[in-house]
Amino acid sequence: MPKPATHRTSTPAHLSSSFSTLTPKLSSKLLPRCRSSPSPKPRARGIVCCKAPAPWPLFPFLRRIPDWADDIKERGMRKSRSLYTHDHWVEHRSSLRHLRHLLSSLSSRVILSLIPPVFTLTAVAATLAAYNSAVSAGWLPEFLPLLRASPLPYQLTAPALALLLVFRTEASYSRFQEGRNVWIKVMVGTNELAGMVISLGSSEHSVDADTKRALLSYIMAFPVALKCHVIYNSDIIADLKSILDEDDLAIILRSKHRPRCIIEFISRSIQLLHTEEAKRCVMESKVFSFHEGICVCEQLMGIPIPLSYTRLTSRFLVLWHLTLPVILWDDCNWIVVPATFISAASLFCIEEVGVLIEEPFSMLAIDELCEQLLGTIREALAMQSLVHDQVLAKRKTHLEENSPNGRPCSSS
Repeated sequence: MPKPATHRTSTPAHLSSSFSTLTPKLSSKLLPRCRSSPSPKPRARGIVCCKAPAPWPLFPFLRRIPDWADDIKERGMRKSRSLYTHDHWVEHRSSLRHLRHLLSSLSSRVILSLIPPVFTLTAVAATLAAYNSAVSAGWLPEFLPLLRASPLPYQLTAPALALLLVFRTEASYSRFQEGRNVWIKVMVGTNELAGMVISLGSSEHSVDADTKRALLSYIMAFPVALKCHVIYNSDIIADLKSILDEDDLAIILRSKHRPRCIIEFISRSIQLLHTEEAKRCVMESKVFSFHEGICVCEQLMGIPIPLSYTRLTSRFLVLWHLTLPVILWDDCNWIVVPATFISAASLFCIEEVGVLIEEPFSMLAIDELCEQLLGTIREALAMQSLVHDQVLAKRKTHLEENSPNGRPCSSS
């Protein structure tokens, strides 16, 4: 069978000879320096020709202050909150609270996180004041204008800025309240379901003890797993290793959605209980409330306040304070510097509080709520047998004090 012909591109003889004679001439004209070196070293492609410009040396230094402020803020977000006791409430409403809050200003993460924007705007105000002073003193050329303007535009736009800040903070607080309410529902549902399972222990013949014990451990593990699901950088292994068995914990850790995996454990364990159908239906209804809690928590974490509203508020605040020294120059002169500092510190603090409480779960004392709930369930489980024995003893004593015919025995 004949082989298929292969087409090869060949250079004609006259073109090849002309090209070979032309190449040395071109190379000698275009690269005259290469002839002096007999064996030039090959150069890496794309390294010499595309050399990246050196970064601005001042930029890393300027980034240290915002990075330091953000680090303080994030450490404060990861800090564990505590539930209020009577002593906390007494301190909270103390008449010395204003002095205490003022003295602790330098340790407030809200105030420290505002150092970059507030000090930048204050520096801009100082620069503008120095420029206007130089123009007024004649130290600069005469064609440079004096930066001043009428305060009427600010008087007209001040209500708009106030409404933006109020609505922004109110929307953030409504998210915080919604997160608190959904977490309370999860705590109440967990407590009720655990109480129903514990109450089944009054009849030892109808409940498998191992199934009941495993079901209680799953119920106690659910709020802890949900807490680790909504709070970033939580250690779920350390939180659940004292609640679940190692094999159950290994299955949960392999799951992508760990709270739903625990709900599946709870549902399967409820189906294995030897109890009435009505009680089983009530227990399953409590499990449905767990699904609702997961959905609400995920929506709060995944859907923030509309970003256009947040950006509009931020831009309005920055532009307001950038032009504030121009408006106040005629009336205040160099006082525009402290005036800009006070205004920026006040209004940016309000906006910062709204941003912080927009993510509700980092502001709640979820760790102590989970510990309190687990302690309540364990105490109820430990007291169950003791209370049961005490009730049986009282009943036995009451029966012994009465005669078989219903008349009380005469005391001798």
